[in-house]
Amino acid sequence: MSDPSTHAGERIFRLPDLGEGLQEAELLDWLVEVGARVHAGEPLARVETDKAQVDVASPWSGRVGRRLAEVGDRVRVGAPFVAFDEVEVADGTASTSTADEADFASERGADAGTVVGVLPGSLPLAAERADRGPSSGVGPGAASRPPSAASALRAVPAARARARELGVELASVRGTGPEGVITRADVERANGRVGLAGAGRIASVPVRPALPGAEPLRGVRLAMARRMARSGAEVVPASVLDEVDVEAWWREGVDVAARLVRAIGVACRAEPALNAWLDGAREARVLHECVDLGIAMETDEGLFAPVVRDIGRAPASRIRADIDRLARAARARTLEPDDLRGATITLSNFGTFGGRHATLVIVPPQVAIVGTGRIEPRVVAHDGRALVRATLPLSLGFDHRAVTGAEATRFLAALRADLARTD
Repeated sequence: MSDPSTHAGERIFRLPDLGEGLQEAELLDWLVEVGARVHAGEPLARVETDKAQVDVASPWSGRVGRRLAEVGDRVRVGAPFVAFDEVEVADGTASTSTADEADFASERGADAGTVVGVLPGSLPLAAERADRGPSSGVGPGAASRPPSAASALRAVPAARARARELGVELASVRGTGPEGVITRADVERANGRVGLAGAGRIASVPVRPALPGAEPLRGVRLAMARRMARSGAEVVPASVLDEVDVEAWWREGVDVAARLVRAIGVACRAEPALNAWLDGAREARVLHECVDLGIAMETDEGLFAPVVRDIGRAPASRIRADIDRLARAARARTLEPDDLRGATITLSNFGTFGGRHATLVIVPPQVAIVGTGRIEPRVVAHDGRALVRATLPLSLGFDHRAVTGAEATRFLAALRADLARTD
């Protein structure tokens, strides 16, 4: 990575917030050369976030002095990204003054310039929700994003890499750098492998050999691994399973997805506790009036969960149009950040591939996920007779920290009742 420390006369552009509380992005390609003149809004680089490829636009018109990351780097939100050595001011003249120099002074130095600390944030789409309808917050700071232990740490990249090599948890390391930044030496000291200052080279550390043919996770698969790990560390999962007779309306060509979306909207109105976000750190939750449904979509690149907005009030025609648009964008990797953020509950229609029931993974801060299995004929009791009827298996995963068993079963009963309707 290029030296990110501020040089005299430069203005530093940092990687901006890319939506959904994402903390980093992988740099795929630079779209401008050093020395190029750019206009405000012109794309500087293409990056890949957890779920989408995004072009990062220039905030100013001016000349690119340095590119502060290399292709393949994972860049933290707020990290130095591009240094402009000339920026046009309002009257069209060039300025080489640096508005960021004072703000950036604490990040200068041999390694500290690449450090990015915790950035203030809020739960996704909080501002947008204020316009669409009220949400009820319970507890102090209910609209705040649950902080993760990892995001609260400040460490130079060399320290993070060394911690991975040694298997050292950064949370257990006391930083001795500026403002408590964790350095490589801090990690090695925590591992008990640093000798006296100036005593020579550090003893070699045996590292577990890589698996044959191993390659680093990237892009969507890396995002999935991290989200699943976060869920496993935070959520207290529980499940309720059922099935519903859909013989009255199911046939080849019926829009099953639209029926499922409608039923989830109905169930969320019947039991709002599952249409919520949980802030476990603050022991608070946010109940949402609008139901913004994340729909799991499998592509060649991996799993995406774009969001269909306000399903409880949307007509079926708009829901189908939104699903089609999002599916096309997911396959083409053209989903926008707004398409992927702010889901209040998720649907996994895994039955299109097979299977009856599943133990589903809840992605924080959501507290529930609905899964639907393969529709198939089964012998059921109907009007006092044993008949072969088309049945749809239902799985409901919920976070037991926020949802009671009674709330979960009421939700599932409402979901089942709507799916059993003939209309």
